[in-house]
Amino acid sequence: MSSSDIFIGETIGTAILILLGGGVCAAVTLKASKARNAGWLAIAFGWGFAVLTAVYTSAPLSGAHLNPAVTLALTIKDGGWNNLPVYWGGQLLGAMIGATLVWVVYYGQFHAHLTDPDIVGASDAQAAGSKAVEAEEKGAGPVLGIFSTGPEIRNAAQNLATEIIATVVLVLAVLTQGLNDKGNGLGPLGALITALVVVSIGLSLGGPTGYAINPARDLGPRIVHALLPLPNKGGSDWSYAWVPVVGPLIGGAIAAGLYNVAFA
Repeated sequence: MSSSDIFIGETIGTAILILLGGGVCAAVTLKASKARNAGWLAIAFGWGFAVLTAVYTSAPLSGAHLNPAVTLALTIKDGGWNNLPVYWGGQLLGAMIGATLVWVVYYGQFHAHLTDPDIVGASDAQAAGSKAVEAEEKGAGPVLGIFSTGPEIRNAAQNLATEIIATVVLVLAVLTQGLNDKGNGLGPLGALITALVVVSIGLSLGGPTGYAINPARDLGPRIVHALLPLPNKGGSDWSYAWVPVVGPLIGGAIAAGLYNVAFA
């Protein structure tokens, strides 16, 4: 496959992944959404179906990595380092596009949510917004969880370990069961298996950090959150942002090493 096919496929696929995955987070979170308070089960299955849709859409073009940790693992396993920046570039761009589309789809709900005095925490929403921004300048704003992940207990070592372990599970499943005939991405059966693994990870390992397990999935939307003109949005929690990037990359590298030792 050509570099242009890889870049286009990863951009489209990751955009769909984040549109549907971030979309379920918005649906469950935002005021005036019909799915508000649907819960963690809806989020876990929503992300699983997002993976399934994104993989089936982009696999013919790029092999549907959709995740820098998966790309890194496949590169360690098979070589081909020249294509790694192309995959990563498409994945990051696609994640940013997908996050922006979530904002477009839920534009009214974002506005209603972030101007509600009960949510921003004061009787005057305008004044409350400025206070919220000041208080949360370095932390997570009230809708950041729609765009990117954050820990329930902020412990860098635990949070990093959680992301590493969860990503090892994901990438080992991709490497052992999910590859297409060419071995450069996910095949049809692999797409279904991977989607179910993502659901399992969300239900079992997602509680501590929100299971990024994908650097582009977290970093791209976090950048969009920082740039979008959302009223009273608060901070983008950049002090935590390294964990869902570094953790999955370490997990992907470990999974590739385990595969080469135990399965190759």
